[in-house]
Amino acid sequence: MTDFTATRALFDLPEGLVYLDGNSLGPLPRATATRIARTVTDEWGQMLIGGWNKAGWMAQPAALGDRIGRLIGAPAGHVMVGDTLSIKVFQALAAALQMRPDRKVVLSDSGNFPSDLYMAEGLLGALGPDYALRVVAPEDVAANLTDEIAALMLTEVDYRTGRKHDMAALTTQAHAVGAMTVWDLAHSAGAIPVDLTGADTDFAVGCTYKYLNAGPGAPAFIYVAPRHAYMARPILSGWLGHAAPFAFEQAYRAGEGIARMRCGTPPVIQLAALDAALDIWDTVDMTALRAASIDLSEAFIAGIEATCPMLTLASPRDPAQRGSQVSFRFEEGYAAMQALIARGVIGDFRAPDIMRFGFTPLYIGMDDVTRAVQIIADVMGQRLWDAPEYKLRAAVT
Repeated sequence: MTDFTATRALFDLPEGLVYLDGNSLGPLPRATATRIARTVTDEWGQMLIGGWNKAGWMAQPAALGDRIGRLIGAPAGHVMVGDTLSIKVFQALAAALQMRPDRKVVLSDSGNFPSDLYMAEGLLGALGPDYALRVVAPEDVAANLTDEIAALMLTEVDYRTGRKHDMAALTTQAHAVGAMTVWDLAHSAGAIPVDLTGADTDFAVGCTYKYLNAGPGAPAFIYVAPRHAYMARPILSGWLGHAAPFAFEQAYRAGEGIARMRCGTPPVIQLAALDAALDIWDTVDMTALRAASIDLSEAFIAGIEATCPMLTLASPRDPAQRGSQVSFRFEEGYAAMQALIARGVIGDFRAPDIMRFGFTPLYIGMDDVTRAVQIIADVMGQRLWDAPEYKLRAAVT
């Protein structure tokens, strides 16, 4: 079991705030500032370029990848950290397509994060006019898995509603028709138990700045199944994915296994933040976290539906069918969310009308849920959101 009272003490959260937005940006672990300071002053400051060897900077992407692997059901040596999530989506999808050269269609759904679709569009456009991205409704994915599909590319948990795909079932169906699978775990890793090995997934990607709490701009990760690790061809063949990066050969030779999915230079300072955050995750049992998350979200839904009839549940009602967030629809959702933020309940808004609330037991308890429901009921019941200052759109929503 996991002591969530103890984990809460490991985060630096402003007093009096109910933070329900860890699904967008996780809060600051207390140990992070010290860990980063050590990297900056003791390692960079004193070791200078020697830090790559003396401080082990070059080994961090693989070492941290193994620690993330425990949370997503991946064996050691098959997760690599670095670059951005969009780059990792591009890498994984390109590798999957190269393994199915006789097929030209990528299947995704309308609930996928737009950046994933944009990256697919860009890649397929570069490959030529015969390639196509087919986007269907989430509930229609299974019916569209046919023998013309090269790769199924999905986000396991919908960023807007929290609706959860059945990864194992869809992967099995995709493999039955000869398709590869690419899963985006941006709203899964650190939110719900994930078993990439059990689901027999081919590729997976994810970010570390949401539930994993590694900070804004923290690097992404990529998983390649063991059976593909020495065959997957990295279309983004960066120098650190080379078999011998410091031989500086003019021609590219792919590195061993997951190492070939390295691309650019590791972001050492940001990796230090991830390292500190993963110290907390090393103590967490994902089954216990999932149970606590469901308890919190169920209490929240019950409280909101009892007090705010103007809000419509956008997330699946069955907790087994959603991730660790709850979304409600409201026509003036942006203004309502700004009014909540002004009163110390932090969620966020996604167009056109989604108010999102994330539930992370590492630092959210039932008292927070009770307080949030009370404030939301007050804001909605008294129409406190209906003020000009709450309707001015900021650059980030």
